[in-house]
Amino acid sequence: MNVDKEILVIEWMQDQFAVVQQWLFEALIQPLAFWLGAGNLLEDAYAGTGWLLVGLLQVLVLVVLIGPLQRLWPVEAVTEPRAIRIDVIYTLIHRLGLFKLLMFFSIENWLESGIGELRAQGLSTFHLDQLWPGVTDSALTSFVIYLVIFDFINYWFHRAQHQFNWWWALHSLHHSQRQMTMWTDNRNHLLDDVLRDVLFAVMAILIGVGPGQFVALVAFSQLSESFQHANLRLWFGPIGERLWVSPRFHRLHHSIGLGHESRGPTTLGGHNFGVLLPWWDMLFGTANFELRYDATGVRDQVEQNRDYGDGFWSQQWQGVKRLFGRA
Repeated sequence: MNVDKEILVIEWMQDQFAVVQQWLFEALIQPLAFWLGAGNLLEDAYAGTGWLLVGLLQVLVLVVLIGPLQRLWPVEAVTEPRAIRIDVIYTLIHRLGLFKLLMFFSIENWLESGIGELRAQGLSTFHLDQLWPGVTDSALTSFVIYLVIFDFINYWFHRAQHQFNWWWALHSLHHSQRQMTMWTDNRNHLLDDVLRDVLFAVMAILIGVGPGQFVALVAFSQLSESFQHANLRLWFGPIGERLWVSPRFHRLHHSIGLGHESRGPTTLGGHNFGVLLPWWDMLFGTANFELRYDATGVRDQVEQNRDYGDGFWSQQWQGVKRLFGRA
């Protein structure tokens, strides 16, 4: 596909998304905003409608495509349905905009105001489309390059979550799921998510990612991560495993005493930290390509019966207690 055709296809998709976003805003969000007495926030509400629409599309893909795959080729039988239902709550909170109400609701305004402030101070942000004229001005090419940049940052962010005990106190909630499924990706402590989301919002500003492109990057990454967490006995073969993170590759990262605790109960070390691309694990010596499907969870959860909470709020509270050494 040449650049002109690519631009036409992307513009058509953006137009269709905008039409649905406008309809959803006028039919539901705008009347709700007026009913709540928040008519002065309509501009932010319109941006939030975009995130809501993206989330609805993601949940649709999970239910229609990934869910049936889990039932066809599961790694393990479902024995703790309540634990999975809690993960569904996490997913709906994050994907349907409730969490974004706090962190992403006005992300477009954040990006635009941030870039504007830098320019006002005489500091220009990095512009990918000026890097290699004729090549990087392609929307698809710039999207792929931004995706690789963000994934590289994500790799080191993820390693840090496992390297520092205070951060692991929060991140271990994500690993405490013994029944990992497509809903597990958003099973995170809210403080952990705040740190991550602020970092990537700032990075987006600094490297000049446009608001619409930022939404697309987040949506694409989230869908891939949901697939990687699926209860799915699937790998991509000797070559494919080295091109994109598979459910097998990521499940090993969640495996008890193997993926995220391979050096013992200190939780330092581990394998398969790549979020989308296994390249960074290969480059920095943390990749494990063993074709195996082990039980998931945290070592002290199994060996010492440590309490990680059995409901949304108890899980959040236990995370705070772990952070301050009270649990």
